[in-house]
Amino acid sequence: MADLFDKMSPGETGDAPGADAPLADRLRPATLEEVVGQSHLLGPDGALTVMLRGHLPSLVFWGPPGVGKTTIARLLAQRVGLHFVQISAIFSGVAELRQVFETARNRRANGAGTLLFVDEIHRFNKAQQDGFLPHLEDGTVTLVGATTENPSFELNAALMSRVQVLTLRRLTLRDMELLCQRAEKAMGRRLPLDGPAREALQEMADGDGRALLNLVEQVAAWRERDPLDRTALAERLQRRAAQYDKSGDQHFNLISALHKSVRGSDPDAALYWLARMLRGGEDPRYLARRVTRMAVEDIGLADPQAQGICLQAWETFERLGSPEGELAIANAVVYLALAPKSNAGYAAYKSALKGAVATGSEPPPKHILNAPTRLMKDEGYGDGYAYDHDAAEGFSGQNYFPEGMKRPVYYIPVDRGFERELGRRLDWFVEQRAKRGKG
Repeated sequence: MADLFDKMSPGETGDAPGADAPLADRLRPATLEEVVGQSHLLGPDGALTVMLRGHLPSLVFWGPPGVGKTTIARLLAQRVGLHFVQISAIFSGVAELRQVFETARNRRANGAGTLLFVDEIHRFNKAQQDGFLPHLEDGTVTLVGATTENPSFELNAALMSRVQVLTLRRLTLRDMELLCQRAEKAMGRRLPLDGPAREALQEMADGDGRALLNLVEQVAAWRERDPLDRTALAERLQRRAAQYDKSGDQHFNLISALHKSVRGSDPDAALYWLARMLRGGEDPRYLARRVTRMAVEDIGLADPQAQGICLQAWETFERLGSPEGELAIANAVVYLALAPKSNAGYAAYKSALKGAVATGSEPPPKHILNAPTRLMKDEGYGDGYAYDHDAAEGFSGQNYFPEGMKRPVYYIPVDRGFERELGRRLDWFVEQRAKRGKG
């Protein structure tokens, strides 16, 4: 007997793509085993593979565009025998959600389950996200959300506690080549590209499988007799072909060389590796971000101006663009290479993180807690707090760590740059705290 609720409701799809459908749709995998990439999820010991041996929980797929989020969700529903319903948070409102849940509830009463796939789930507001909770808890739907944004920041805590987040990775060049081969087999002909041009086409897609197949379809339509080279391909597609693999070993090797040259106070080497990456087609914004990270991680408080100079260089690039704005990034690289170096703040932060993990449930001491209500005052909140501005030399020396926790030492400044001054200040506070007998 047919399912009474097989009639299409909002978000449901049924027909397979026809011959005139885009190549990306025609090559959509029919089984999980056909999915390209994501072996960390779909391999023999992958997270999804293990889940499919038992109960499939509600999930959120986090990853860049074109890596298979929708396809995997559809195939999961097929594998576990759930009715697949797809909606987009961009176009769906409360009324459609209510109808989807009502149909799923009726379907469940008829003995069938529903996998609800929500694309761009981070675009739902907090109230809309809360609307999913009762339907997840009573099993009306198994939710699979998809997002390109960090779920920790975009999804509320209540929803996050009821789903498992799985990270999908951008496709590698090896994955892209496999997609090209599948496309050629489906079209019955090879792409009219020589070897370097073929690699350039894959690099242009930048890890996005859907974008690659759209490019493949475009190139195949040219019906060229002779293979095109890299330059001809770039001219026809009006895209700049990358000169090196921005996702592979060379990319990471060059950024490592740049970072270590800065850390090693060699401005000439740092400029060389910066130029190599820019010449190779690297995104200057990526380099501006990494250079700012170098300021925070390797210069730190030895030169507090370094971070600001990097941010100014980044902003200058955004205003000027390429190639003029790249000079601002180069100037920042020279400044960092010649700045005094310290990772004391970085090391202190990592030590503090370890301490937070070890004592993460300890409350602050009551004397530094506010007491806005009578009950809290009766509980001792704020009792004995010393207002530092009223203390001698503006320093009370009170304890601010959890009660009973041995006072740790995280920040140990180096004797270089501005941290030399910070070290003198720190020594004074340590001495004063000891004199007051509160440290």
